[in-house]
Amino acid sequence: MKHSVKITAILIIMFFVTQLIGLAVIYAYMPHITQVEINGTLQNVTTNPLPYGMQPPENIEKDTSLISIIVAFVIAISFVFLLTKLKAALFMRLWFFFVVVIVLGIAFNAVLQYLIDSLLISSLISLTIALPLAIFKVFKQNMWVHNFTELLIYPGIAVVFIPLLNIWSAIALLILISIYDIWAVWHSGLMQKMAKFQIQEMKVFAGFFVPYMNKKQRALVKEAKLSKSKNLKLKDRKMKVSVAILGGGDVVFPIITAGVIFYTLGFIPALIVSLCATIALLGLFIFARKGKFYPAMPFITAGLFIGIGLAYIAAYLIKL
Repeated sequence: MKHSVKITAILIIMFFVTQLIGLAVIYAYMPHITQVEINGTLQNVTTNPLPYGMQPPENIEKDTSLISIIVAFVIAISFVFLLTKLKAALFMRLWFFFVVVIVLGIAFNAVLQYLIDSLLISSLISLTIALPLAIFKVFKQNMWVHNFTELLIYPGIAVVFIPLLNIWSAIALLILISIYDIWAVWHSGLMQKMAKFQIQEMKVFAGFFVPYMNKKQRALVKEAKLSKSKNLKLKDRKMKVSVAILGGGDVVFPIITAGVIFYTLGFIPALIVSLCATIALLGLFIFARKGKFYPAMPFITAGLFIGIGLAYIAAYLIKL
């Protein structure tokens, strides 16, 4: 097992809770279909309630939108890699801060839009709540705030992309992302370099981040707390702690996939997809070895494909 049972349980619980929050946010932003009289005839008009100008383009072709997403993804990765090479940590932190504020605002607005009549006011209040959390996350490096906001960030990102995809384009995207993940982790080492830069230079990480100590380190800390000797003061000791991380991409793509299934088949099939992704991730953590890096997306994608198959079976049985 890559991490202890406790740490593995924490990561799995955070992953699954984020998936559930994602399904709730997706439901809140489901497109609304209303009948509008145009030129004397009633026509169905689809409106997307996403705030901050994040609505998808009208009359989008979901079969071809994958190309646009891939191009945007390549540009974003190339841009981040360039900034990493240039060590432009401050610029990246400011960029990260702006994105965090917007997607947290989207997540909070998913709830507030039902409590406040005005969508404008609810979206502004959501930004007001998101702003201090983003400041603590990006500039104060608070572990609790970091992981709490991670639970909301990926649902906020996912709902922007879900309307652009159908089941086939989502499957193609998963395959491509898995191939990239394998290359970035096992062949180029790009993922490790980017993670190291985020943690050491940017002082912020896009994903779940759980530091922990081994038994000897915990014993040393306990001894230092109980001892009155100056030689054992914690502030005079330097100690390397282990870190359990789960990248943001490994969290957001399962939400996007479950969201596409939600749009297509409904909630129960989407929940099945999320459960299968969680089980696949748990399997990776159980069979992974300590000290080694693994691309999580190929394993999660395998779980998602099983989940998609089971989702269609469940949707068929529900209709019976």
